[in-house]
Amino acid sequence: MRWVFVWLLWCGAALADPSFWKHEWPETDFKKNSVSSWANILSGGPGKDGIPALDDPHWVEVGQKQGLEPREPVITLAPEGARARAYPLRYLMWHEIVNDSVGGVPVAVTYCPLCNSAIVFDRRVAGQVLSFGVTGKLRNSDMVMYDRETQSWWQQALGQGIVGDLTGTTLNTLPSWMESWEAFQAAHPDGLVMAEPAFPRSYGTNPYRRYDTSQRPFLYSGDPPPHGIPALERVVRVGDRAWPMSRLAQEGTITEAGITLIWADTQASALDTDLIGKGRDVGAIRVKNEKGKDIAHDVLFAFAFHAFWPKGQWMLD
Repeated sequence: MRWVFVWLLWCGAALADPSFWKHEWPETDFKKNSVSSWANILSGGPGKDGIPALDDPHWVEVGQKQGLEPREPVITLAPEGARARAYPLRYLMWHEIVNDSVGGVPVAVTYCPLCNSAIVFDRRVAGQVLSFGVTGKLRNSDMVMYDRETQSWWQQALGQGIVGDLTGTTLNTLPSWMESWEAFQAAHPDGLVMAEPAFPRSYGTNPYRRYDTSQRPFLYSGDPPPHGIPALERVVRVGDRAWPMSRLAQEGTITEAGITLIWADTQASALDTDLIGKGRDVGAIRVKNEKGKDIAHDVLFAFAFHAFWPKGQWMLD
């Protein structure tokens, strides 16, 4: 397997030049970019839209949904004035982006399996509503998205344009969290859950078996996290601060830096066993401000936090 990894890395580096991509991206202005080195952008395998984003998904009442395991993870979006919605990771695993509208707000629900990064963005930029797709490219092992309107490239972990006309533009991040399907059902019996997409995919299975217990991330050549933190340990990121999940698991509740982090639930890892709902328990968290309101955050792997926030603050015990 070592030679396969080296071959993939070489191929990705060989293609890490806009001149190789212009035939696939003729409308993207590669002269406008914030990329320090094109060698940091690698092909993850699939080409443009090889991982198909979803648009305007169908919905099912919570009480009518079948086929989900109690502990399998969902991304919860519960804005005030709108019914809570659950986006099962069994679908995001294969599509990575869902373009939706909740409570009149156009949103992009995103998940990068290689970084475990699940973030919901407002799709409005300067009065324009964008729709997002998957480029098939990776930077620091994190998904590079694109918008269909300007063909600009976006870094999912940052929510920021990195190539094209919208370089430097940052999307607004909305409060959302990952929790078990069972927890969502209990908290939102009148909520909605995303229906199974009409694609020939093995929904419910994990194509990244044992990934989150491996020693190194896929197609990542950056520095490891400091303080001896394992590269694939989950950390809770709020802004440019990161709290290791191992600390939160021990303490239960942490209040510092003006926020409160709460160990809230059990939840199966989507990146462990063949079946997502049977993964080992990795816990679930909620993050609230001083007024008890949910705030935007991310639960991603430590290597990704270090890669994108190299000067970030590690909130250690």
